[in-house]
Amino acid sequence: MKFLTKQIASLALAAACLAAAACLAGCSEQTFAERTYASGEEAVQSVVVDVADRAVTVLPSEDGQVHVAGFESAREYYDISLAGGVLTVKLVQDKAWTDFIGAKPAAQYRALTLALPAGVASLTVATTNEDVRLEPLACGAVSLSSNGGNLVFESLSAGESISLTAKNGNIEGTIAGGWDDFSIDCTIKKGESSLVSKEGGAKTLTVDCNNGDVRVQFAA
Repeated sequence: MKFLTKQIASLALAAACLAAAACLAGCSEQTFAERTYASGEEAVQSVVVDVADRAVTVLPSEDGQVHVAGFESAREYYDISLAGGVLTVKLVQDKAWTDFIGAKPAAQYRALTLALPAGVASLTVATTNEDVRLEPLACGAVSLSSNGGNLVFESLSAGESISLTAKNGNIEGTIAGGWDDFSIDCTIKKGESSLVSKEGGAKTLTVDCNNGDVRVQFAA
C-alpha cells in the first residue's frame, strides 16, 4: 500500500512539473516581425554591432547606404542609432526569467544582415552562440568576435587592422594581401592554427581563439 501511495505521489509530482514547464514554455513564446533600416544620405564612418544569440552576415551594399535587416519581438528588439558618423546596432533583451525557458526562436528570427558600402572606416561585430559571416568587402579596420560561434570570411580587406576573436568556435577565411603586409599576434588554446605570431608589416592582424581552430590564408 505504501509503495502504491509513493507511486501515485511521484506521478502527481511529475504531472505537476510537466504542466508548469508547459505553462512557462507558453509564456516564452514570442511573435516576431521583420525590421529594416537604411542610413539614407547621412554619412556613416563606423559601424558597431553588439548583439547576443544572433547570427550576423555582412555583405556589400549596392547603393552606398548601410542597410540592416532582422526580426524583432516585443521583448527582443534592436536599438539602432546614427550619431557623429557612427552607426550602432544593439540587441535589447527585455525579458523576464520565464522568457528564457523553452525553445529558442526559429533560426530565421535569430539572424541579422548588414549591408556595408565601401569606404567605411571601421566595422565592429560582436555576438554570442552564433556565427559571424562576411562576404568580400573592404574596410579600414575590422573587429569580429563570437563567443560560442565561428568567424567565417572571404577576401577580407582592411587598410589598417584586423582583429578576430572566437571562443568555442573556429576562425576561417582569406585575407586580401600578403603575409608580409601584416604584423601578426596569434594566440590559440586547445586548437590548431595556420598562423604564427610575427613582427613586421604596415598592418596589424590580431587573432585570439580558445577551443577552436584557426584556418586563415592570405590572397594577394
